[in-house]
Parts: sequence; structure tokens; C-alpha cells
Amino acid sequence: MRHLAVLFTNYGPYHLARLEGLYHQTQRLGWTVSAIELARSEADYAWKASVEHLPYPFFTVCSKPLQSVKLPELVSQVYRQLNQVQPDVLAIAGYANPGMLAALSWTVSHRKAAILISATKEDDTARQTWQEWLKRGLLTQYRAALVGGQPQKRYLLRLGMPEERIFTGYNVVGNATFHPDRIGSLPNPVGQPFFLSVNRFVPKKNLLRLLMAYADYCEHAGDQAWHLVLCGDGVERSKIEQKIQALNLTAQVHLPGFLQQEALLPYYAHAGCFVHASLQEQWGLVVNEAMAAGLPVLLSRTCGCYEDLLMEGVNGWGFDPNQVEPLTQLMLKMSQGDARSMGQAALAHIQKFSPDYFAQELVGAAQTALCGSTKDVFQAVGGRSKS
Repeated sequence: MRHLAVLFTNYGPYHLARLEGLYHQTQRLGWTVSAIELARSEADYAWKASVEHLPYPFFTVCSKPLQSVKLPELVSQVYRQLNQVQPDVLAIAGYANPGMLAALSWTVSHRKAAILISATKEDDTARQTWQEWLKRGLLTQYRAALVGGQPQKRYLLRLGMPEERIFTGYNVVGNATFHPDRIGSLPNPVGQPFFLSVNRFVPKKNLLRLLMAYADYCEHAGDQAWHLVLCGDGVERSKIEQKIQALNLTAQVHLPGFLQQEALLPYYAHAGCFVHASLQEQWGLVVNEAMAAGLPVLLSRTCGCYEDLLMEGVNGWGFDPNQVEPLTQLMLKMSQGDARSMGQAALAHIQKFSPDYFAQELVGAAQTALCGSTKDVFQAVGGRSKS
């Protein structure tokens, strides 16, 4: 019986939805699956998710918040946990965190198969030649990879990983949680038609420029203008509040704060359109959530999910996040057009990007990692079309 373990920094609702799909897939294969996280809490994401009563083993490496754990302690605890779990295959989320590198080191020293889970694309940041050279060497220690979509796949190809060892399907959410049939009866938290954006309030999310585009939109739309809801919190909150006041938008813009998943559902249920204006984004899972709720999207073309999730003119439109006027025009177009049919197209398209898709592709990556032959993988899992 094969044992597949999946290591994330910490498990939120997204990760648990993926593991549920993986658990059912591995049950059919007669495998066991374990979930491992470095810590229950960490600084970047304050999500809460219950990890009680799961049908698979769940392990937390560090009892303290991750940022408070010293490097030697982290490495020691990663080794201790993996020695206890003893997976045949370990799927490791990224290579930037020292805990993930410690896990990779464990697989090498114990001759276990490692799979890289990656959301990185080439234009995420300025690339240094020496760093890319180091990554090329590091990637030789992974026997397969699971990435979000086409931009992420191209980056690993450029770093030298063989195409037959790269699988897509990492960036999914629990679509059923957001389905319109499930959330449609929730009360409208705004009482008006509105655009919705869900972000951390940090500079790369480009919310100040979104507010400028929205202000111009309101001038053009007049009394017919939809409201704007910005869910989230972060270091730019005071700047955002000041910008709202300066643009005389206090009556139209709503700031409900950072919301856990359940509290977000009424906003997804009643929004007319989802806007994601990030200057840079490895993927953008909130776009998955919005589409799963049946919302059309206005999406920055620099987001990692743009190529895989957006069908121009079908389920929304893309825009240059560095410009204000194009976004203003798209907001007008959306609020004055047939947003409903676009939302239906979004709901249909996102069904491919499901926890079952994640599970199928990760199992394919694990089979590749174990047997090392694409032919064997096709025989083992019944074939797979490269995306």
C-alpha cells in the first residue's frame, strides 16, 4: 500500500477541500494519504479551518506560530514528524520556506519520492541568473511537480523540468461551498447591486487604483452605479479609507473587513461581478471562489489564473492593472450588460478546476514520481491528456 503525504505551510479551507478529493481518489487506489502542515497559524493568512474529525491522519509540525520557530527547531521538528509519518511520496508546497527545504532534504536522505507543488510563474518578480541556476539544481531533487496552470508550467519547463513530469491542477477550491444553489438564499449584506473584491490590503493588490477607476465609473453611471465592496484588511487600510473619503465614495464603498469563508458567502451570493485588480498575483484563488459562485469577473492580466480561468468576452474581461480608464469602461460594460449570462459561463468553466481535478493530477504526479515512466503512469491511472 502506497502512502502519499501532502505538506503545506498551514491548512485553510482550500487545502482541506483538496485533501478531501485526494482522500477519495487514493481510497479507490488502495493508497493511504496524510496531511501535514508546518504550523496551525502563520502571519500572511489568518484563515481558520477545523481539522477535527478528518477521515485521514493530520499532523502539525510546530505547536507555535510559524514565525516564532527558530530555524534549527523547525528543521528538527520537520525531520521528527516525517520520521513518524514515513510517506512513500511527499508533495511539498514550494521551496522558499526553510521547512519545505528541510522536508525535501528528508526525502533525499531517506530515498523517498518528492513532488514539488508550485504556484510560481516567471514574471512574479525580477529573476536573478544565479538564483535561477540554483533553482535548476534544486529541481533535480523532485521527481514530479504539480502546478496551477499554463504560466506556472512554462516556468518549470524553462528551469529544465521535463514536461511529462509536470502536472496542472494545484490551484482549486471547494467549488460546492460557493455554488449559487447553496448560497443563494443568504441575505444580501449590502441591499444594492455591487462589485466585489476580496484581498489583503497590501500594495500589490492595487486597491487604490481600483478606487480611482470606480470613482470614474460612478461619474459615468450616475444613479445607476453599483456599489463596491472591498473585503479584507491589511497595512494599506488607512490609505484606502483616506482615498475613499477623498473621492467622496463613503456612501458607495463598503469595507466589511477580513472575513472567514462562511462570512464571505453572502457577498459572493449577491455580487453582480467580481473584480481582481492585482499588479502581481501567482494565481488568485478568490477568482475561483467568485466563479464557483456564478459571478463574472474583471481580471488583471498579470494574475496567474488569467490564462486558465478567463475566457475573454465569455465569462468576463481582462485589463491592464496599471491603467485606470480601461477598468472604468469594463465596469460600465459589465453593469450595463448581460452579467448574468457571463456568470453562468463562469460557473460552468470553473467546474473543471475542482478538488477532484487536483486529486487526479496529484495522483498522476505521484505515480510518475514512483515509477518514473510516463508509459507506466498512463497504464496505472488510465491515461491523462497533457494540458
